[in-house]
Amino acid sequence: MSQKTLHLRPSVGERVELGRYTVTAGERILYGQRINGVVRVTDRPAAGRGRSYLIERGLELDGYSALKALLADYTQAARRLNSVPMATSLLRHTIEQEAA
Repeated sequence: MSQKTLHLRPSVGERVELGRYTVTAGERILYGQRINGVVRVTDRPAAGRGRSYLIERGLELDGYSALKALLADYTQAARRLNSVPMATSLLRHTIEQEAA
């Protein structure tokens, strides 16, 4: 008896722009995309080159209001930090603020 191997293709939805923000390092774009039924929100450089960050996944369980709140909080943090929130250490930021 032989065992069959299934090779499933991932189901990848269209990437949708959800928002933009600008920090000293440049403009960033927040994207949403459904992959295998799971919604992922990423932060990518607008210029196309540079580090991308996964902000959240699994928001399809929480609804649209949770997505809106996440985007508002994230872009507000970016403005406050003047940096990509996922790339910024809260501890480092606090130390820098206290030293200033």
